[in-house]
This record gives sequence, structure tokens and C-alpha cells, in this order.
Amino acid sequence: MPGATLSRWTMSYFAAACLMLVAGQGLMVAGYGYPFADISAPETLVVVHLIAIGWLSLLMAGALLQFVPVLIARPVIGGRFAMPALLLLLGGLGCLLGGFVALSGALDLPLALLPIGGVMLLAGFGLFAGILAVTLLSARPLPLPARFVATGLAALVGAALIGSAFTATLSGFTESPLLDRLVADGVALHAALGLGGWLSATAVGVSYRLFSMFLLAPEVERSTSRAAWWGASLAVGLVVVAVVFVLSGIFGAALLFAAALLLTLMAVMLYGADVLHIYRGRKRKQAELNICASFAALGLCAISILLLNVPSLRSGNMVAAVVYLFVFGWLTGLGLAQLYKIVAFLTWLEAYGPVLGRAPVPRVQDLVDERHALILFRLYYGAVGIAVLSLAAGTTGFFRMAVAGQLLSTLCLIREFIRARRLSIVPAALRAPAGMVRPRLFLPLSAFQGDK
Repeated sequence: MPGATLSRWTMSYFAAACLMLVAGQGLMVAGYGYPFADISAPETLVVVHLIAIGWLSLLMAGALLQFVPVLIARPVIGGRFAMPALLLLLGGLGCLLGGFVALSGALDLPLALLPIGGVMLLAGFGLFAGILAVTLLSARPLPLPARFVATGLAALVGAALIGSAFTATLSGFTESPLLDRLVADGVALHAALGLGGWLSATAVGVSYRLFSMFLLAPEVERSTSRAAWWGASLAVGLVVVAVVFVLSGIFGAALLFAAALLLTLMAVMLYGADVLHIYRGRKRKQAELNICASFAALGLCAISILLLNVPSLRSGNMVAAVVYLFVFGWLTGLGLAQLYKIVAFLTWLEAYGPVLGRAPVPRVQDLVDERHALILFRLYYGAVGIAVLSLAAGTTGFFRMAVAGQLLSTLCLIREFIRARRLSIVPAALRAPAGMVRPRLFLPLSAFQGDK
């Protein structure tokens, strides 16, 4: 990617996302939300949306602003709206969380914050999805990884619409039997569109390209890859139909949801086979840390989807434990693993791209300390495993200690991201050749152009 256009606001999205992850884990360590409150309590909703919107969605949005142009070999159209979208999302999330706190009675805040937050989030996600939809439409026919992204964007719009409907109903500003049914029976469908459709389908699409790029493997569109995309897209379609069934009061939404889970399991297995094929065809013989840590996340994804396909595990403590494994083992594990490489890679392009070929420059690997980070990833995944087992067993004390381990490893990994941005690990002789651009921590340089 030398010479590629860099997204001006990607690092800002990443910084905001990391802060939200720390806040969410910090609240759990403090005993806020599930399992210290009911799974549907407002306190739990605060933590869930901090992680799902604040951490995972902002992380994915920032990554897509940078990597969709890589997937389709065209620049983002409307990239200047990335910053307004970020402000809408942060403002909407703040209002949404304030509304949940109002529901809990902890603070005397107006319930109107809920629908205001819902509208702002819908506007923010709609603006972001519009940017990428226009960009993708300009590049048809789409390569396979970009088709996964298109599926994820469709699921994002569906999840945002349902979430906005939830806020109108929970705040009492709207009374409708249809929406009451959606609130009663549509929470799992809302989560499936968000965590499974938007975040997971998109992560799979982007990772196809990232794995090939970072392993120096050939990019080949296989029949298994196309089948995985069809499986994921059909699963999203079945969930959307299930939402229509719930709104209409038609029997069968649960059967459609079960079928979507089976299709998702099939897609994950095919995706895993593709990743194994990419790994075997690599030219880089020694896989870097971000790849190894991503493989661990992929394994936990397969385990969690397999467990969700067992009907007896889709209730009570067990479903909470499995969803926790999915969110923190798969999505967060993959996010942290790829962020470790992406931050260094984009920093290297920003700092040393202008002088490449005109002065000695460090390698991307010189911006990070993999031996140190390996310990942190082991700590993180170990803590996730203990937290999952603690949730399944209902032992809240062990759960808090495990999440404290996650929080510690997360903070240390964020420190590694900052060190990469500051070029702290780069050998002094190569750190600052004449003409290099010293990056800001998370805000774009005023003179650095790229978004149209």
C-alpha cells in the first residue's frame, strides 16, 4: 500500500473506540451491569452499548474508511463527512447512555435522551453507511471482500432502525402494539444484526484482504469464499424476515433465527477453511503476532457459534457466557489483534511514506515490540476464558477479577499503540530522516489531505 491515500479520521475513530472499550470494561470491574444486575436492566444496556457501539462499531467504521478503498482500488467518495458522522455517533451514544441511566433511576435525567440518542445514532450510522454505499456502488462489480462489507452495511442499517424503534418505545414517547412486540421478542434479532451481520460479516470481508496482505499470500476468490458470503448474506436476510414476522405477529421467527444460526455456522467453517488456505499459501514464513492473535479469535468465533446452535444454551447464564465469548473472544480479540498491526502500518505509511526511496527508513516491524505484546495477548485471551467460565458458573467474584485482567491487558495494548504512533520503539538512527512526517496521536495533520 505505499503511496495509498490515508483516511484522515481513521485514527480518531480508533482513539474514541479504545476509550469506550476501557470505559466498558471498567464499569464491569466496578460491578456495574450484568451479572451484577439483570441481563435486561438499564445498567446492563449501558455496558452493552458502550461495547457494541462505542468500541466495536467505531473501530469497524474507522477501519472501513481506510480499507474499503484498498478492497475496491478506488478512493472513498464523501470522506469529508467522516468527521460529522463520528460526532453524531459520539453524541448519540452519549444521549443513549444517559437515557439508560435515566431508566435505571440512578440520576434524574430526562427520558427524552433515549429517542434523541436513537435519532442521532441512526443519522450517524446512516451518514457513514451512505459514504461507503456510494463508494461501493461506484466500483461494481464488487470483489468478494467488498461484498461482505456490503452485507454488513445492510445489517447495520437494519440494526440501527430497530434500535431507534426500541428507544422510542422504552422512553414512552411512542405507543404501538407492533413496537411492543418488537421490544418483547426482537432483542436477539437486533443483537444478531449488529454483532453477527454488521460487525462479523464486515470483519470477515476486511480480514480476507488483511490476511493476504500481511501474510504475503495470493488473493484468490475460491468457491468456498463465495459460499461463505452467500451463507452470511442469507443468514442476515433470514433475521430481517424474522423481524418482519415479529412485527406482524406471525409465528415462525424463532425457526428463522435458528436457521440463520445454522447458516452462520456453515459460513464460519468455510471462512476458516479459506483462512487456512491463505496461511498455507503465504510467502511470509513466520506469521507475525497480529496473525497469530487473530487466529485465536477465529477459533473462539467458531466455538461460540457452535455453542449458540445448541438450543439448550440459548438461555440464562449460558447464553450470556457464549455471547461474552463471541464479543470479547472473537470481535474484540480480532479487533485488538488487527489494530496492533494496523496502527503501526498506517503510522509507518504516514511518517515514512513521503521519504521512501530517498532515505533509510525502518521496517513496519520496527515500530512495535512483539515479544512484549505477545504476553499481553496471552493475558487478554486467558482472562476472557476465565470470565466466560465464571459467567457460566455464576461466580461474580471470579468474573470481576477476570475482567480486571482484560482491562489491564487492554490498557497495556493501548500503550503499545501509542508507542507505535510516537515512534518510540524505532531505532534512533532511523527514527527521523529528513522529510519524514511526525504523526499526531489521533487527530489528522491540518496539511494532510486525502479525503474528498
